[in-house]
Amino acid sequence: MKMLQSEGVETIFGYPGGVVIDIYDELEKTDIRHILVRHEQGAVHMADAYARTSGKVGVCLVTSGPGATNTVTGIASAYLDSVPIVVFTGQVPTHLIGNDAFQEVDIVGITRPCTKHNYLVKSTGDLAYIIREAFYLARSGRPGPVLVDLPKDVSVGTATYKEPPREIKMRTYNPTIDPNPKMLSKTIDALLEAKKPMIFAGGGVISAGASEDLTTLARQLKIPVTTTLMGLGSFPGSDSLSLGMIGMHGTYRANMATAEADLMLAVGVRFDDRVTGKVETFAKQAKIIHVDIDPTSIRKNVPVWLPIVGDCKKTLEGLNALLKDREIASSVESRSPWLKQIEDWKNAKRLAYEQKDIIKPQYVVERLYALTQGKAIISTEVGQNQMWAAQYYLFDRPNQFVTSGGLGVMGYGLPAAIGAKAANPDRIVVDIAGDGSIQMNIQELATAVQHNLPVKVVILNNGYLGMVRQWQQLFYDKRYCQTTMDFQPDFVKLAEAYGAVGLRATRPDEVDAVLKAGLAETKPVIMDFKVEREECVYPMVPAGKAITEMLLT
Repeated sequence: MKMLQSEGVETIFGYPGGVVIDIYDELEKTDIRHILVRHEQGAVHMADAYARTSGKVGVCLVTSGPGATNTVTGIASAYLDSVPIVVFTGQVPTHLIGNDAFQEVDIVGITRPCTKHNYLVKSTGDLAYIIREAFYLARSGRPGPVLVDLPKDVSVGTATYKEPPREIKMRTYNPTIDPNPKMLSKTIDALLEAKKPMIFAGGGVISAGASEDLTTLARQLKIPVTTTLMGLGSFPGSDSLSLGMIGMHGTYRANMATAEADLMLAVGVRFDDRVTGKVETFAKQAKIIHVDIDPTSIRKNVPVWLPIVGDCKKTLEGLNALLKDREIASSVESRSPWLKQIEDWKNAKRLAYEQKDIIKPQYVVERLYALTQGKAIISTEVGQNQMWAAQYYLFDRPNQFVTSGGLGVMGYGLPAAIGAKAANPDRIVVDIAGDGSIQMNIQELATAVQHNLPVKVVILNNGYLGMVRQWQQLFYDKRYCQTTMDFQPDFVKLAEAYGAVGLRATRPDEVDAVLKAGLAETKPVIMDFKVEREECVYPMVPAGKAITEMLLT
């Protein structure tokens, strides 16, 4: 507890059990806030979103055996999305490890592929330094989850407390923070020479706190910016230079610009397959400059003309500093035709839908954006709801969009919203959900009610597992095998059963009234919107196709 307080931990998400009961007994004597979850997966998702929206390391505490294994999905999601969390798991006493004791699992072995690092603590005397090191590893370099496994005899043992040094030095771990100055100079030359440049920003920009630096660079040089799903908010979505999201469900202008650009400055991205489509055709006319603090991400998926290993913020600050001594007016002027081409693409193929008698899911998201003035923190589940949120809610600020990008976890959105609300009590937090995914962690509504965390859940209820059904509609002759959700609870009654508020809209003219009432509530709210059942997410790039080969309707 002293070490957690020393690391500035104010909130822990967790679920007690016999092996960690002594830790909980000490927790009770501190002023650290504990949020009792209803499932350990929810605890990790809450810690994940708490970290993303607060800039702190998220923390959760669970017991051994199933308590530990229930965290694996959340840990894997945080790993793929580079989120700094520390997960404390209980373990059987050291002398019983390997004996198949009650609730014993090798959680260190299980999570080794999906943690940045993990520890099995062997001695109480090692605990303080290990905790200091765990937090350092979680937040430094490319952030990620760290697991600390605590055998029962270690957690009840005694040792003389000695504050570990603040500065951690590890011989085998020395992330490169400062970029090579020669590479920065070469990048500036390339940016000024390019006639059709673009910036491709990812979650690394947000993790590094580099959004303002990115925005400054783009606006100075009049370079259009596209982002990954994880990068939404790294550049203002309402800015005229914003291309929107790139990739499988990216905008027409973003995907076309990628194909035509002569230079791509990629910052804090990993060129995921959902972004690149057919890799052989991706940005073939562009020189790619790739900035990332993780050298293993560079040239992993696409060829790179100029690699820059370093912190995204340090790199962008360096580029902006070099620009002060350069003449940029002629370069900016020379790319007017490029900006005109992008505007033509935008006008030719806008994100669009037609609202008639049945509620369109896009309309719900657009009205939510208008009524919250674009200022809410949005979490999502995974599937169509996630893509409509990304497309129709314009994110102007970093740490405003919280979603499971790399792993794509259904059931992420509700616990994530709770974690975000715990970190931001004065902000409106909304989970945009589907009727399938919301049921995977619906029990966490009890957590929200118990701890007075009034999150809002907007269910785009189409009675299907929508994204899989969309693929079945487009590529499998409408054979909707096991994607029809004919049997589901009454979400309004379910909300009320949990002590929350339930609201429903079945017609377009009810949408605004339900959203206004739900947003005004001081309790957690579920808003159930009965939407067009077979609505599809467009644009869509079919599997194996180039990102310019989009289905638009």
